Amino acid sequence: GAILVVSGADGPMPQTKEHILLAKQVGVPSIVVFLNKIDQVDDNELLELVEVEVRETLNQYDFPGDNIPVIAGSALKALNVLSEKPKTLKNENEWVDKIYDLMEQVDKYIPLPKRDIDKPFLMAIENVVSITGRGTVVTGRVERGIIKNGESVEIVGLEETKTTTVIGLEMFQKTLEESYAGDNVGILLRGIQKTDVQRGMVLAKPGSMTPHISFEAQVYVLKKNEGGRHTSFFAG
Repeated sequence: GAILVVSGADGPMPQTKEHILLAKQVGVPSIVVFLNKIDQVDDNELLELVEVEVRETLNQYDFPGDNIPVIAGSALKALNVLSEKPKTLKNENEWVDKIYDLMEQVDKYIPLPKRDIDKPFLMAIENVVSITGRGTVVTGRVERGIIKNGESVEIVGLEETKTTTVIGLEMFQKTLEESYAGDNVGILLRGIQKTDVQRGMVLAKPGSMTPHISFEAQVYVLKKNEGGRHTSFFAG
């Protein structure tokens, strides 16, 4: 799921439609809306009009705009309060309460994603780091499966497939013995140099992935009013 943040003072902007379209294209199932900057809005009717416009825009992209939770508040006001008093509880400040309300709606409306742990391990490599005295660490989000310390993995894509062994797992500076689909992790690889791996490659269970040089894809080209192209790709 996702939280769509829209300025209550300005209403939906061109990039708002882009964000909604992107959410639809990548398969985000649920959205909760936060109308921000309401401390800058003196007219409640104007705020209601902004909410109506947001709901109509969501409907245009096949989200259930009429039923999506909309919470109005001010992130800056809440942040200022929490900066002075980090342990502010619910019902102690109206602006912080709006954030509590937002997160309650997120918990209610957006279902917990099911982790795809039954399929073979797969992780797209987002970054590569060389750590002195340890070796090469690749980072990314585990797309599916489970990976454990000591298991063999293949580095697939862009170059010849290489096989290596996982000798370390870390998430948010905590050492792990195993990692699951959905985790953002750093994986230390045995005998791999930083030059051997790059962003765009994937780590996978040996034998589960085959590299290809062509594929079929569905492409959506943004319209002019969605912030996309103003002219055609080709003449004629």
